[in-house]
Amino acid sequence: MGYTCLVVDDEKELAIATCEYFNMFGVSTTYVRKERDCLMFLEQNEVKLLLLDINLHEESGFELCKKIRQFSDVPIFFISARQSDDDILMALNIGGDDYIKKPYALSVLLAKVKVVLKRLEDTREKLPMHSGRIRVDIQARKVYVDDKEIELKNKEFKLFLYLYKHPNAVITKDELFANVWGDAFFSDGTLNVHIRKLREKIEKDANNPEIIKTIWGTGYRLEL
Repeated sequence: MGYTCLVVDDEKELAIATCEYFNMFGVSTTYVRKERDCLMFLEQNEVKLLLLDINLHEESGFELCKKIRQFSDVPIFFISARQSDDDILMALNIGGDDYIKKPYALSVLLAKVKVVLKRLEDTREKLPMHSGRIRVDIQARKVYVDDKEIELKNKEFKLFLYLYKHPNAVITKDELFANVWGDAFFSDGTLNVHIRKLREKIEKDANNPEIIKTIWGTGYRLEL
């Protein structure tokens, strides 16, 4: 499953308040309170940005940051009541992208997060997206298969683009409804029809798909 932001903070009330505020403004956010829970969460979920406290009971956010940097370049904002320049320099030198001092204003924190997320999105959308037989031009909203443009309706394009941005990963039906339709309460039939139309336009044989695979009982996987 994908989240925009993960809060790692042992102050439960503050973590919950931050999540509720971010979610209210459309930034999907959840929290964990311990290092091991954070690492396990990152193994199982996609996250675009981390808000990481330095003091996690007996654990150190600094050490957790070092571990994360061994396998991920996800942006990390340190959030801490510690005010010293040494702590700030340590946080930035080991891979932190910003340092937010507690107490912080949720509105200001959200604004900082949105700036980074917008920059990430702009950078990603400027990159060419090409893999095997498929090429996607996001700005022009066009999909090419074997250099032939495929005519897709708006919802078909959004559905295909979401799958294409998560290649070889199993995407659940609920995730597709939430991210493509913006609602989790559409019927399976709606999704099935759109998948069928995509296959008819993209696959060599829609009845034996090689690109968009059905994962029975779960969702779909786009194989590249």
